Amino acid sequence: MANTPQAKKRARQNERRFQVNKARRSRVRTFLRKVEEAIESGNKDDAFAALRAAQPELMRGVTKGIFHKNTVARKMSRLSSRVKAIA
Repeated sequence: MANTPQAKKRARQNERRFQVNKARRSRVRTFLRKVEEAIESGNKDDAFAALRAAQPELMRGVTKGIFHKNTVARKMSRLSSRVKAIA
């Protein structure tokens, strides 16, 4: 448990940052889920539109420090190749 005023303030700040990051992570996962569902349905136009909507959200997650840039690059690459594979 935090004893000093500085440690107490740090604990408050950490809790706030945790809540913000949790909301951002959830938002990104929602966009990813929409892409996955569009791919599963087999509709190329919906999948492409969902991917286009998800890409800026993923990159925003990188700039906000939620995800590593290589992780996001890998996810986008794999999703785009799956969308292209829909014939």
